[in-house]
Amino acid sequence: MTMVETRGESDSQTERGGWIPGAPGLPAFTLQATEPSAVPVLIAVPHGGRAYPRALLDDMRHSESVALRLEDRYVDHLAHGIARETGANLLVANAPRAMVDLNRAPDDVDWDMFLRSERPSGPLGLPSRRVRSGLGVIPRRLPGIGELWRRRFRQEDLKGRIDGVHRPYHAALADALVALRERWGAALLIDLHSMPPLQGRIGAAGPQVVIGDRFGATCHGSVVATAFAQLAAFRREAAHNRPYAGGYVLERHADPQAGVHALQVEIDRSRYLDADMVEPGAGMAAMIQDLSVLVRQLAAVVSDLGQDSSDREWPLAAE
Repeated sequence: MTMVETRGESDSQTERGGWIPGAPGLPAFTLQATEPSAVPVLIAVPHGGRAYPRALLDDMRHSESVALRLEDRYVDHLAHGIARETGANLLVANAPRAMVDLNRAPDDVDWDMFLRSERPSGPLGLPSRRVRSGLGVIPRRLPGIGELWRRRFRQEDLKGRIDGVHRPYHAALADALVALRERWGAALLIDLHSMPPLQGRIGAAGPQVVIGDRFGATCHGSVVATAFAQLAAFRREAAHNRPYAGGYVLERHADPQAGVHALQVEIDRSRYLDADMVEPGAGMAAMIQDLSVLVRQLAAVVSDLGQDSSDREWPLAAE
C-alpha cells in the first residue's frame, strides 16, 4: 500500500507506505521528499514510531515503561525540524520498535519467542549477537525489565510485521537514496537515533553525539571529519563508533564506492527532552538548529564528492 500526495503548489511530496498489523489504515512509514531534491541528504528515523495498536499493548508486559525504553523518544521531532530547515528528504517510521526493529535484519529472529509448533524445522544455527542480547527484529527482553511479552508468537505475527513494515520501509529507503544519487552523483543517509546519557570520564560529561560509520566502512572520511569539526565548533562532545557503530540500516544501504554514504547519528536524549526524558524539553530548538547547520555542511561535502565522481561509470548493483 503506497499513497502519494502533492503538497500545495510546491515540489514537495509525501508518500505513505506499508501497513501496521492491527492498525487498519495507518501507514508503516512516511516519506517526505522534494523533486528536485534540495540537498543530497536523506534523514531516516527507524525507531521514532509511536503508533501502538491496542493488541500490541495488550501483549506487552509493562507496556508504558517498555515503550519508553525502546523508543528513540521524539527524535522524529528533531528530524522534522532539521528537514524543514535544510530541505533534506525525510523517512520516518510510524510503527513502533516494539513491533519490529527496522535496524535489524529480517532473519535476526529469536525463535525461542515462538510456539514450538511454529519454529522452522531443521537446525536453526547460532543466533546473532543482537538476538542473544534480547534485541532481535522483534525485541524480546530489556535489562531491568526482563521478558517483554505475555505470549509466544506465531509465524504469521512475524510475517505481518516483515511484509507490512520492514520490507516496504527498506524498499522506500533504497529508492530514495537511488533518486538522490542520480541527481547529485552521491547521496548521504543520516540514520538518526537517540540514546540515554552516556558516562564520561570521572568528573566529565559523556558525549552528546555518537557518530557511527561501521569503523570507516559506510562513509567517506571527509564526511566524518566534517561532522566532528562542526560538532566541536558547537562545543558538543562527540564520540566515534563507540558504543554505537551503526546497525543493519548502514550494513544494508551504505555503498560508498557507488556514491551512497551513510552515518548513524545518536543524540543524547537528555539534551532535547525534559528532565524525565518523556516530553520535548527546552533544548529541542537549539539541538535542531545545530544539527541543521551540521546537515548543511555535510550536504556540501557530499555534493562535492558527487561532482568529483561525475565522470565515473557506476558499477552495477549486486542482485
